Amino acid sequence: MTVETAVALAGFVTVLALALGAISAAVDQLRCTDAAREAARLTARGDSDGAAAAARRIAPRGATVDISTEGEEIHVIVHAAPVAGLVPGLRVRAEAFAIGEPTPGSPP
Repeated sequence: MTVETAVALAGFVTVLALALGAISAAVDQLRCTDAAREAARLTARGDSDGAAAAARRIAPRGATVDISTEGEEIHVIVHAAPVAGLVPGLRVRAEAFAIGEPTPGSPP
């Protein structure tokens, strides 16, 4: 009976760890999405310096934030290893696009 209990307990702990890892990865995905969206919005408003800093604060620890602009188009990509890298090979990624807002004095 103890062997069966030990095997069942080990299986339960494994399933629980996988479930918690999946929930944590989903939360990190949402944080990457929020970070990309906020960086795109701030860059569109003309605050490109604050955009990268805000995205790094919102994104999971160790995330990379890439902001590129081409003309009026703004493209932001945020990559992260969820669960602080405890799940090898799993990465989350979010993208956001925006169009730069007109600045005062610029032609319409």
